Amino acid sequence: MACLLEAPLRISVLSEVTATSRHYVDRLFDPDPQKVLQGVIDMKNAVIGNNKQKANLIVLGAVPRLLYLLQQGSSSSELRAECAVVLGSLAMGTENNIKSLVDCHIIPALLQGLLCPDLIFIEACLRCLRTVFISPVTPVQLLYTDPTVIPHLMSLLSRSQRTQEYITQIFSHCCKTPEHQTVLFNHGAIQNIAPLLISPSYKVRMQALKCFSVLAYENTQVSMTLVNVLVDEELLSQVFVRMMQRDQPIDMQLTAAKCLTYMCRAGAIMTDDSCIVLKTLPCLVRMCSKERLLEERVEGAETLAYLMEPDVELQRIASVTDHLVAMLADYFKYPSSVSAITDIKRLDHDLKHAHELRQAAFKLYASLGSNDEDIRKKITETENMMDRIVSGLSESSVKVRLAAVRCLHSLSRSVQQLRTSFHDHAVWKPLMKLLQNAPDEVLVMASSTLCNLLLEFSPSKEPILESGVIELLCSLTQSDSPALRVNGIWALMNMAFQADQKVKGEIVRALGTEQLFRLLSDPDSNVLMKTLGLLRNLLSTRPHIDQVMSSHGKQIMQAVTLILEGEHSIEVKEQTLCILANIADGNTAKELIMTNDDILQKIKYYMAHSNVKLQLAATFCISNLIWNEEDGSQERQDKLRELGFVDILHKLTQASDPNLCDRAKTAMQQYLA
Repeated sequence: MACLLEAPLRISVLSEVTATSRHYVDRLFDPDPQKVLQGVIDMKNAVIGNNKQKANLIVLGAVPRLLYLLQQGSSSSELRAECAVVLGSLAMGTENNIKSLVDCHIIPALLQGLLCPDLIFIEACLRCLRTVFISPVTPVQLLYTDPTVIPHLMSLLSRSQRTQEYITQIFSHCCKTPEHQTVLFNHGAIQNIAPLLISPSYKVRMQALKCFSVLAYENTQVSMTLVNVLVDEELLSQVFVRMMQRDQPIDMQLTAAKCLTYMCRAGAIMTDDSCIVLKTLPCLVRMCSKERLLEERVEGAETLAYLMEPDVELQRIASVTDHLVAMLADYFKYPSSVSAITDIKRLDHDLKHAHELRQAAFKLYASLGSNDEDIRKKITETENMMDRIVSGLSESSVKVRLAAVRCLHSLSRSVQQLRTSFHDHAVWKPLMKLLQNAPDEVLVMASSTLCNLLLEFSPSKEPILESGVIELLCSLTQSDSPALRVNGIWALMNMAFQADQKVKGEIVRALGTEQLFRLLSDPDSNVLMKTLGLLRNLLSTRPHIDQVMSSHGKQIMQAVTLILEGEHSIEVKEQTLCILANIADGNTAKELIMTNDDILQKIKYYMAHSNVKLQLAATFCISNLIWNEEDGSQERQDKLRELGFVDILHKLTQASDPNLCDRAKTAMQQYLA
């Protein structure tokens, strides 16, 4: 019976709530404009901080009526402004509220309202638009649908400090793509927003600064323009430097550092410029200290990682600034049991976001260790570092897994680390596990790391081979992603280097000749280069060359012919000629060249080519074919003499390149012996 009683009770409570809310909505339809205005004001007071009330009013259809009143020319300025305020308050509720407002076409209505001359109404519309656009569920494209909107917003920047604050905040939240950057740039964003950096209002300065950070990100055109901008006769970069001073609020220091970082990465400021080395880098390192809030430490570390990613000198400077390498170790111990956080809400927030710290630390370690051997050693010797990376590879957050594998990849470039830390911690095991089932971006980084672990001097190579990795790598070569195809074939190429016949046989069997030849006609030149590299490694040492060519010779010669005839780079053709030189070194395999006049003519053509690398590789082929100590060398020498190869070799002995000259002389000696 209790179940039967529950439902009517719930309905009566709900109807009571709805009845109160219904009363607010009904008043919006009163014929007396004064009563309507009072109704809107009462509604405004009722919804402040009350999400339930906001949801009820939306369900009861308050939004279409408020929008109607807002757009009516007959409504008083005060009523229209109050309607915009209530709509802004409703937008501050849940994401569902925002979706409902967007579905009711609130954005076009508010943008239309900006054409009204009344400043209070304009500010109310902009405040509401700002609240709607900063929500992640609002499609930012709605700002760009009507081409007159952006220029009109630019013209409103001069109206008041509030219009400046709201418009720059809208811009910084709605600038998500290079196309958006271009639209804002073309409509004078830089000239219009730059003066706001010296506004008396902190909020305006801050939003203008954020605007520049999103405009400059990975944008050379914007960054190159910013370098030459003057604000009150001071270079913009110097304004940013002032904003990074320690006496400025942290948010301002951090955002100014981001602006200079993005300008530097876009090539507008040199990496050795004092504003980067002496100001931006130290400021970002400061942001990593444990005194800072979690989100500041995350942003500081990620921005610093991005700043120094391509520059070894900045990596070296950062590694010795404020004990950064050790400081980052604290990112893994946060929040600790004896954490100084007394604010329960803050502690709860930080516990939920602690994984972002780990992700940021891995990213920064990856960037720090991407070039310098000493820094890598420093990182791996930091307390429990390798264990932390191994744990990171199996975290539930994809972003942490990706950052951990990026860090591992960076460290795997070190011969010393491959031989020591990587071997001691058996990192190949979690890496293999990660490769079984991961999103593409993680797979790309994990397979790239595996390529390094399969180099011949890596102790991990043997156990990885025994774990049945070949099938996995062959499946990567069939991926739609060129990066995964490259890594799959690259790893197989490393595996085949100086491998025994058993391993080579397994690779050929698992890959299959069809797939191998499909890869030799891959549209991606990196895939083609690595496939040629694999083939070259398979065709090394005479017994292996003869064995592979006896079973796959016909197809290999066809593929070689197609590549030498095709529109390929010098590097691709050089690698292909090197494969021919390996075939020419086989005992029985060389007959596949000698009986193929088409291939011989191609070798002849490349011996007389304008590129020395191709001449060298082609001459090497001939040298292997005519080598005296081998069976049948006399017949081969006679045939090649008839085809005019001796004349070409004679000419090449006079070549200006010393290597080519020596190679030709060595070949000529075979005829004289």
